[in-house]
Amino acid sequence: MRAEDEWGAAVGALLVRRLDARPGSRLCLPTGDTPEPAYAAFAALGGSLAATDVFLLDEFLLPDGHQARCDVMLRRMLLDRLEEAPRRFHRLDVGAADLDAECARYDTLAAARPFDLILLGLGSNGHIGLNEPGIAGDSATRVVKLHPGTVEHAAHYGKGARPEFGVTLGMKAILASHEVWLLVTGRHKAEILERALTGPIGPDVPASYLQRHPDVTVFADTPAAELLSS
Repeated sequence: MRAEDEWGAAVGALLVRRLDARPGSRLCLPTGDTPEPAYAAFAALGGSLAATDVFLLDEFLLPDGHQARCDVMLRRMLLDRLEEAPRRFHRLDVGAADLDAECARYDTLAAARPFDLILLGLGSNGHIGLNEPGIAGDSATRVVKLHPGTVEHAAHYGKGARPEFGVTLGMKAILASHEVWLLVTGRHKAEILERALTGPIGPDVPASYLQRHPDVTVFADTPAAELLSS
């Protein structure tokens, strides 16, 4: 078994047990390369979201149905692999006529009851969700201009995917979650993971705000964790 498959199998199994133990959870999920092996394992193990309210973490400003859209990726990576759909699936409508109002709606929905569990990836520049460097630790759900590196990375998700803007759940809602799982894989993430966990807290590395959260678990593979002390 490849190392990434072993990592994914371990995280997927833990997620199955976590949701079996706490049915009815409110769950916020990311997309991207990092969580895909964990989602595949979760589905293969018979994991269920039938009693779960699922929220999408963020979304690119791309046409409806584009293969690089986060809602499309989450369906492809996870939801379509399950026997039953989630109890509810909430996503940001980036086609809304008033995006600011849509962001406020999503923020209100998230604040009505904090997420029981939120899964996060870690961007190479320290972003979580699409909360790019420079963002405040109490930011709301909003439209964001994407950094060039984020745009370049998005391009490999699908043909013609070069979104300049996205919409993301803000740091305030992320930090209000009861439990956070930070998923990190690959040697190329080792330096930024070390900065996020041990460096100064502040907008230069948005993931560093997680140091203020009382219940964060980091799931890093060996290459990503190689700069961390025991």
